[in-house]
Amino acid sequence: MDIRKMRMPYEVRWARKEEWSPAIKMIWRTFMKFEGKDYTEEGIKRFFEFIMDEELYLLFLKGEYRLMVALDSGHVIGAGSVRDKNRLSLLFVDEAYHRRGVGSAILKKLCEYLSEVGERYMSLHAAPYAVNFYRKQGFRAVRPEMEFCGIRVTPMEKVF
Repeated sequence: MDIRKMRMPYEVRWARKEEWSPAIKMIWRTFMKFEGKDYTEEGIKRFFEFIMDEELYLLFLKGEYRLMVALDSGHVIGAGSVRDKNRLSLLFVDEAYHRRGVGSAILKKLCEYLSEVGERYMSLHAAPYAVNFYRKQGFRAVRPEMEFCGIRVTPMEKVF
């Protein structure tokens, strides 16, 4: 049986208010385990400030910063969002669920959403750890890796 055709044991949908905090905790934990080592102290601090920013949370509550979550038995196991119309933001999957299609499922739903609202492509800044994942999802680098404020990223995009 083709594993890609098997039913996913988790749900992917827009986050509810009570899922914000568990999602942010999972994002921080996963960031520190897999990406923090590629960032300077300043980069780690800036990332933490971004995800903990009260303004970001208020935008989420107003529906202006939508967060897609993957849930397994009600527990947040993955999250991702889009900001600035079509830029992927914060795609993270709990370590225990890596390589099980969770990130791909969230990314697919976000691309479908963008397409539905009339966007023709998605852009992102991929951390070094994630570049190969995004390539497998059909993204291409549009510029070489760059660094700003201690954060290393490769600008990438995917046309729908």
